[in-house]
Amino acid sequence: MAQERFAWATLDDKRQIEAIPAEQRWPGGTVYQMLAGTAARHPSRPAVSFQLKGGPADPAETLDWTALKAQVTQAANLFRSIGVGDGDAVAYVLPNATETVLALLGGMTAGVVSPVNPLLETAQIAAILRETGAKVVVTLAPFPKTDIAQKVHAAVAEAPGVETVLEVDLKRYLRPPLSWLVPLLRPKVERRHRARVLDFRAELARARADALDFAEDRDPDRIAAMFHTGGTTGHPKIARHCQRGMVYNGHVGALCLIGAEDVLICPLPLFHVLAAYPVTMTALASGAHLVLPTPAGYRGEGVMDNFWKLVERWGVSFMVMVPTAASALMQRPVNADVSSLKYALCGSAPLPVELFRRFEEATGLRILEGYGMTEATCLVSINPPDGERKIGSVGLPIPYTAAKILHCAADGTVLRDCATDEVGEICLRSPGVFPGYKDPARNAGLFAQPGDWLRTGDLGRIDADGYIWITGRAKDLIIRGGHNIDPALIEEALAGHPAVAFVGAIGQPDAHSGEVPCAYVELAAGAQVTQQDLLDFAAGRIAEKAAVPKTIEILDELPKTAVGKIFKPDLRKRATARIYTRALLDAGIRADVTVVEDPKLGLTAEIAVEGPEADEHAIEAVLGVFARPWRLRR
Repeated sequence: MAQERFAWATLDDKRQIEAIPAEQRWPGGTVYQMLAGTAARHPSRPAVSFQLKGGPADPAETLDWTALKAQVTQAANLFRSIGVGDGDAVAYVLPNATETVLALLGGMTAGVVSPVNPLLETAQIAAILRETGAKVVVTLAPFPKTDIAQKVHAAVAEAPGVETVLEVDLKRYLRPPLSWLVPLLRPKVERRHRARVLDFRAELARARADALDFAEDRDPDRIAAMFHTGGTTGHPKIARHCQRGMVYNGHVGALCLIGAEDVLICPLPLFHVLAAYPVTMTALASGAHLVLPTPAGYRGEGVMDNFWKLVERWGVSFMVMVPTAASALMQRPVNADVSSLKYALCGSAPLPVELFRRFEEATGLRILEGYGMTEATCLVSINPPDGERKIGSVGLPIPYTAAKILHCAADGTVLRDCATDEVGEICLRSPGVFPGYKDPARNAGLFAQPGDWLRTGDLGRIDADGYIWITGRAKDLIIRGGHNIDPALIEEALAGHPAVAFVGAIGQPDAHSGEVPCAYVELAAGAQVTQQDLLDFAAGRIAEKAAVPKTIEILDELPKTAVGKIFKPDLRKRATARIYTRALLDAGIRADVTVVEDPKLGLTAEIAVEGPEADEHAIEAVLGVFARPWRLRR
């Protein structure tokens, strides 16, 4: 049965949707059942399109819903045939491609899928394979201009539980003469492991396509995915996801946002929960057409320059982005017919107000800022598509999700509920909330008691209309363009320098990425070292390039709490004042910038203009590109 899309404009609309029990809103308990139902309703409609290159006329492969179901069935049967059971992990270390969708959906049907970021270094990939107990790894065959195959085979040598490596050869997407060159340019890869290596497509072709060879476990609480999250040190956190949460993400998206007639373009990576769940699962639930432009998405060659032409080519109605992508797109002309666009979902980091306005004016679409997290199987809240969008908020909780602001003790005991507009920790309950991390030791204090509310670690408030406002992060993660960076990674590296006594890493405001890493250090008594020496030292010790600090400042003494812990709020204030002062000076505006903790807005810059008064619009043009708020000091 086709799914009705409900108008959603206010909190009352959300309550009306929730008045009908969730189990009556959507049938079936598994992702495979959801796929099968959509394939039955829309057998010949396009399901997934992928193009290797970013040009508006470059070749593309499209699977209709019948073909997608058949190939997912083959993938699931293939995984079972090589020993994957209900509790066994199928890892994929892949950029975006048709095969990535098959690995995602087939892996969670046959066993437990484990998406891995292919940009990670070998040691980090190996740690995730070990922690998840991966039995099978799907990755790229050696291919020019990428080292993914080299890293993965080296990682498998450090993960003895891996029995099979299935390789995806991107050569099949090329036409002569480029396809003729691939065998000549393939890099050589050392395979110092005992796992067998098979061709994914060749093995897929041997598998049955019309039905599963096994009885699918339809328990909605079955663990069907594991995503690594948080830091990228040697002991990754592994979040476990149930089928219930995946199906929930898809059907809520179809209830409120997307219909079968829609076309979603997703230039975000399928190893991330945003692309894997709210995007892919919503396409599965609704029958919408999912478009994947190039393996690297927004980072793919030609994608940014041709993005608006790709929108026109595919008739895109719904796009997904992060603030860094929005900023990059606004540096290019809207040089195509984008009248098909209706909405853009923006998440992962705050979107600066000025960028929000410029983007909507240039494209004519409506931006829906949202909030999600791996521990909630992603989507938590969104500004309602048919109602008021409060810029700077992350909207209303999605249907069947409840949010509270609580003060909790370290062990999760609820000390008290917060009042309207009072800042505390954002806590959640929903069908998407995960059952906990794979390592039980990481679950201490994770849920607020009584009530089993998931503690997000994010600080925020809920206003009188039910909108959620995020004011800070209790977890201290640095979010660079939607990419989570554990500050401990930076701190541990710099602490290894003999001249460093204390170090605190934070995210400093950045017009392009939202935040970039910054570090403050206090030197050991009598030690001498330059900032450049420390920058070079950090670059040599931090394997994750995105985590290398952009700035390192040496202070006489770092701010500390009474028990000697580095007090990071003061460091964030210092960094924000420095960045905003410099940006204003570069624009010819002399100002005194003081950063304060506003009870509703979080860190807020107060601007006192020196000399002749600067026009407030001129200040807005400079500081509007940053996510953190500001105001004039009268």
